Amino acid sequence: MKHTTIKDVAKRLNVSISSVSRAFNDKYDIKKETKELILKTAEEMGYHPNPIAQKLSQKKTFNIGIVVPEFVNEYYSEIIIGIQEVFISHGYQVLIMQSDENADQELANVKTLINNMVDGLIIAPTMESNNMNFYLKQYQKGYPIVFMGRVEESLPASKVLFDNKKWSFFATEHLIRQQYKKIYHLSGYKNLSVSNDRIQGFLKAMDKHKIPKENYKVIEGGLMAKHGIAIVEDLIYKNDLPDAFFCFNDLMAFGVIKRLKSNGLRVPEDIAVMGFTETQMAELNTPQLSSVKQPTFEMGKKTAELLLKLIDKGPEQPETIILNGELNIRESTLNEKVTDNT
Repeated sequence: MKHTTIKDVAKRLNVSISSVSRAFNDKYDIKKETKELILKTAEEMGYHPNPIAQKLSQKKTFNIGIVVPEFVNEYYSEIIIGIQEVFISHGYQVLIMQSDENADQELANVKTLINNMVDGLIIAPTMESNNMNFYLKQYQKGYPIVFMGRVEESLPASKVLFDNKKWSFFATEHLIRQQYKKIYHLSGYKNLSVSNDRIQGFLKAMDKHKIPKENYKVIEGGLMAKHGIAIVEDLIYKNDLPDAFFCFNDLMAFGVIKRLKSNGLRVPEDIAVMGFTETQMAELNTPQLSSVKQPTFEMGKKTAELLLKLIDKGPEQPETIILNGELNIRESTLNEKVTDNT
């Protein structure tokens, strides 16, 4: 069966091929009546423009690549929803790849997307990514890339970050004001910039309130519930439990609560637990988990808007956007001995 081509439409109407092309590309230099006739005739003949050819003519694929470390919790899923809302409204398709927290897989994902000619990239690096030099070379050549999350604020590229130091400070200060005397911070991996930022926020609160050094610790944990479970088991064995835990994220906090409960300890009556990067499970957990909520949807939108600017305007001075959060206080950190729990 013969496919109808742009030449067939032009021949039927006795107009030039360029006139048919202008009609489909909505150019200004064609009469409205002519355009309407061409579009109507093309529809009757079963002709549809080739989207790949159209994209190539505009020197764009209208595809955007996103590389994230994992989909274990909803953090990156919510960010991607924000990214998609922006790009879909601008006629782009979004191609998403996850790296399973593996730096080699991350680099392979990025190279695959570049080889498939995506118009730009959004990269959230893995916890052990050593690929930044490669990415920065692409960025410095003018390839549109925006980083988000786990990168240093000093990185000479466009990026969207969360103010981890500030909100870690607020979370820790809440525990201090609840009159917990012995507070341990279960950090993420210390090679992650976000882990170090939260450690700095924690230590800043201790310094401000002049908490004796023997009353607080930073214990390197991880990212998952199993890491929280393992740390609590070790502290129980050493008879070294604090009055309150401030955990790197909610997943670790859930692991802490699980192991405390299984050892007959109550939260918060015996030990308080604070999370971070609020998940939907925070309000469903028993007790409800206090946590720092990050504006994930807004982070996705801001990242997408920043990348669109790079695509449309070309290389500019690197721009850094730092977002604020919200401290949601729930049952897991409220001290019944404190009269003002607002």
